[in-house]
Parts: sequence; C-alpha cells; structure tokens
Amino acid sequence: MARITIDPITRIEGHLRIDVEVTGGQVSKAWSSAQMWRGIETILKDRPPQDAWIYAQRFCGVCTTVHAISSIRSVEHALKVEVPLNAQYIRNIIMAQHSVQDHIVHFYHLSALDWVDIVSALKADPKKAASIAQSVSDWPGNSEKEFSDVQKRLKAFVDSGKLGIFASGYWGHPAMILPPEINLIATAHYLKALDYQQKAAQAVAILGGKNPHIQNLCVGGVATALNMDNLATINMERIAYLKALMTETREFVKKVYYPDLLVIGKAYKDWFKHGKGVVNYLAVPEFAEDTKNTSFALPGGLIMGGDVAKARVISTHQDQQLIGSIKESVACAWYEGKSSLHPWEGETKPDYTDFQENGKYSWCKAPRIDGKPIQVGPVAQLLAGYAAGNQRVRKLVDSTCKAAGVGVADLHSTMGRLAARGIRAHLLSDLSLEYLDKLVDNVGKGDKTYANHTEIPSGEHRGVGFHEAPRGVLSHWMVIKNKKIKNYQAVVPSTWNASPRDAEGNAGPYEASLLGNPVAKPDQPLEVLRTVHSFDPCIACAVHTIDPEGKEITKVKVV
Repeated sequence: MARITIDPITRIEGHLRIDVEVTGGQVSKAWSSAQMWRGIETILKDRPPQDAWIYAQRFCGVCTTVHAISSIRSVEHALKVEVPLNAQYIRNIIMAQHSVQDHIVHFYHLSALDWVDIVSALKADPKKAASIAQSVSDWPGNSEKEFSDVQKRLKAFVDSGKLGIFASGYWGHPAMILPPEINLIATAHYLKALDYQQKAAQAVAILGGKNPHIQNLCVGGVATALNMDNLATINMERIAYLKALMTETREFVKKVYYPDLLVIGKAYKDWFKHGKGVVNYLAVPEFAEDTKNTSFALPGGLIMGGDVAKARVISTHQDQQLIGSIKESVACAWYEGKSSLHPWEGETKPDYTDFQENGKYSWCKAPRIDGKPIQVGPVAQLLAGYAAGNQRVRKLVDSTCKAAGVGVADLHSTMGRLAARGIRAHLLSDLSLEYLDKLVDNVGKGDKTYANHTEIPSGEHRGVGFHEAPRGVLSHWMVIKNKKIKNYQAVVPSTWNASPRDAEGNAGPYEASLLGNPVAKPDQPLEVLRTVHSFDPCIACAVHTIDPEGKEITKVKVV
C-alpha cells in the first residue's frame, strides 16, 4: 500500500491537497483537503447589501463574474426585484462568454497536459499532423507550416533544458497513449487557445466595463448604458465588435476545441469508465428570458442515484423545495459550531486542528441536499436538460456520445466531465450570439430600460442568488436586516465537489470519484490528476487566507 500526498494539485491556483492510498494499483481511500480559509463572509457583515457584489467578486481572481451575478441575484430575490429584459440579455451574454472562456482554458491549459505528451510531439511528422487535423476540421490554422513552426518552438524549449509552461508534466508516463502527431496538434491548439480565450474575455469586458471583476451590475439590472447613436455608450460599433469577437470564438470552439475533445475522448475511451463517484446531481436553470427569473433557456434539475428518468426538473430560482433542502456540514471541516446548518443560518468561525484523516481535515464545508452528497457541474446541467426534454441539449449530447462511441450513462466519468464542458461551450457560444441579436432587436423596438431603481427597505429580508457557473451550481445566501447585511454565506461549486466527509461519513464527489482509479506509477500519480482536474477545481472560491506558518505547498510524497 502506498500513501500519496499531492499538494497543490491544481494548475491555475493552489490550495487543494489530495491524499490517496493506493492498494493493488488502485485508489482505495481518498481525502480532499482545501488548505486555505475563506473569510469574505465575515468582511461582508454590516455592509450595505447593494455593495456586496463588488466584494463577492474577490472570492476568486478567475471566476469573478459568477460571484457578482449570484450576489446581485440574492438581493433581488430577497426584495422581489424585477430585472428588465435588456439587463437580462446583457447578463446572459456576459455569463455565456465567461463560461466559454473558462471551458477553453480548462480543456487546454488546465487538463490537456494530463492526456497530451508534449515532449512526444517532437517526434511528429508535421505534414502527417496537418493531414490528420484537416480530416476532422476545416479550420484554416491546421496547416503543415503551423505545426512545423510549433514543433520548432517546442524543440527550442527542450534543447534549452527549460520547458517553461510545460515544465511540470509526467512526460513519457505509460498512461500517455496518444501518437506524436496528435500530441503535436494538441500542443499547437494549446497555444492558439490562449488567443481565443482572450477574445471571450474581451467580450465580457465590453459589456462589463472590465474583466476580471466586471463593473456594470446594480440591484435591478445593469449600469451598461445602451444608445446606438452615442459614442460614449454601447452603440452599433461596439455591438459589431462584440459580434465579431464572439463569432471568432464560436468558430474556435466548434472547429478546434470540440474536434480535439472527440479525438482525445475516443483515444482514451476507457476513461469513460473511471472516475464515476457521486451520481447525485444538481443543476439550476440558467439564462433568464423574462423579468422575473421564471423562464430560462436551460432548465435545472435534481437527479439522485444517476437516474435521469426520475429527475426532478427545476424550472425557477424560486424553487422552495430546493432552497429549504440545502445544509452545510462542518463535521470534518475546520470550523466551530453546529454540525449542519442551512446557509441563511450558516457560521464562518475557523477552528484549525491540523490534518486529521478521521476527524477534521479541510477548510471546505460539506454541502448536502437532504443529507446526500451532490455533484455539480456541466454533467449535471446537461443531464438536467436531457431529463427535461430540452431538444438543444438532447441533440448535442446524443451526437457527441455517438461520435465518441459511448452512451449518455458514460458521462458519469472522468472523460464524461471533459466531454460535458465541450458540449456546454458549444451550446453557450451559440446562445451568446442569439442573446446579442435579441438585445439589438429589443432596443430597436424602443425599449431603452436597463435597470429598475431599487431602495433597500427596513426590516429583515432573506434571499438566495443561484447561478449555473462553469464549474456548477453557485449560490450566495444573504440575510438583510435594517438595510445592512446580517449574514452572508456562499455555497460554491468547488464546495459541493471538493467537500470532505460529513457526519455520516459520506465522501464528497472528488473523494468518491477517485476510489477504484488506476495508478500505474505511485511516484507519478497522473491518473489522480486526471480525475480531480476533470472537475475543474477552483479552490479560491471555496477557501481563502493562507496559513501564517507558511507550510510547504509543493509536495508529492509517496510512502
């Protein structure tokens, strides 16, 4: 038996420690430990609720927009505020483009290096690589010259002895099975993806004022002025530029990202059988199409035991059954207080005890629905849409599964989570442009309203802001009393997925997904990275404030 500690396991930002025990070449036990404390809730107490979204964006420097949206929605829910259609369309475009950018970054820059052997690409024939790439996509960047140039750049990295951005990979690992030409194609697209994720970020910045940390929200709508004839507002010139950016990004998603996903999915088809774990899923409806958040383009749902046929469809953010069923356990988390509380009653009182594998071992709380662990993310949203009979979702899920040679049930897996993100990016790149057309059309009809002015009333009010973020269900819970924030809690996607065990010993999704995972070389636990990275962990959203003792955070230890 080998005990492995990987700390940190994430590529974009750290704070997540994964411990596994490997017996007979498989993971037999697993612990997910968030290594930092999130204290923004305590900072928000006693502040004006209409200002909370500015602070809440600082939960993370990567997924900032999602926290702004959820925070604003929590106030609007508490005060029953309607949002004008123009504001909904602008918010929808921002959310969709943020997700497209996030999914591109995740596939290429956060998870591809778990599957693609960069060094192997040096052995590739660029002409053969171009032929392969052109056989699956007519994207003009798939040329022999492009692949040859990338190979030369890569060779310069290797010859210098410094692999730069490719330095921390398990190159030559026996679980890496792609031929050199596919590795070269993926490497070239990895570099191109840096440009296209930037275009999606630019689209967010045009409407949001800046990115990261958008500046255009307000309770009751947006502060994005719309006037097609005014040089100082969102006008036709800005709209045309926005459309061009989103069209280019959509082309990259459909002609590069999606084909690459299918190639890698088919090559690693056995990974549709690994990483299943928790098959209770939650998704909330997203992309509001009315002023009251009761009609959405994509439905939500609660699926227990992986049974899509028995899913409970969630069609509104005012779903009282869902709102009342969520509680967070701190039985194995470094917090004081009761074991399990509803977020409106939640407490954030740190109580650090060091890592105790049979006790408290994480700064993440353990969200549960009716006491059950829940997986959130693109798989959950696609299955919810599938269960609700959403034809856009069904058509794309079915065609993707057919192309990969798998069934819908195979989405319950490591590779399934990667596939779901690609499908979602495909959907949202289309929706982005559709909402831009709807915005222009609505303004053209004479509707110039983009915000409903709202005063914060006296008394006590409770609200929750739900959002289907790139990593899954995000919710901000606010209690307002006498025009100030009395309590604030955020239950984020990585809190659901990275949660430790609860009082009943139920493992969280990361932990459960690792059980039975193969591990060929315990000193190079590539397979563990594959499964955890498939969730796209972003622990900054779940925890904050580094340990002042400065403990080592770059350790892979096998005993």
